[in-house]
Amino acid sequence: MSGYEKYFTVTWEEFHRNAKALAWRLNSLGPFKGIVAVTRGGMIPAAIVARELEVRMIDTICISSYQGDKQEELNIIKDIKLEDDGKGWLIIDDLVDTGDTARTVRKILPKAHFATVYAKPAGRPLVDTFITEVSQDTWILFPWDMEPQPVKPIAVN
Repeated sequence: MSGYEKYFTVTWEEFHRNAKALAWRLNSLGPFKGIVAVTRGGMIPAAIVARELEVRMIDTICISSYQGDKQEELNIIKDIKLEDDGKGWLIIDDLVDTGDTARTVRKILPKAHFATVYAKPAGRPLVDTFITEVSQDTWILFPWDMEPQPVKPIAVN
């Protein structure tokens, strides 16, 4: 994970709690017609938010922008078309980083409400609602990207 000075580890429990906090913030803004999850990172928070807000209509926009920890050219794998430019819909992603993905999704669904669990300064202006801000030089280690492993004691390193 080159290029990042800090690492922010998120557990499953913490992520669930933050996604539920996102639902709390969004609750007064609904009801929403449905949720658009930005894959892949937005799928898990979208499921949690959908449960909490009693939203049954869920779709995806599939965009690839990372290869490991390196950002690459955006590739829209599956697009989405909604009536009225997404008005009344909720877009969910795990993180807004540089804002490249968010800008692309905003062009497609300019009237939808965009929410993320985490936001970095470069992308923060592109989302309407988020829970936690992290610095731009921080790599977030999401629970679905990790597995328990033994580590050396501090004194051994």
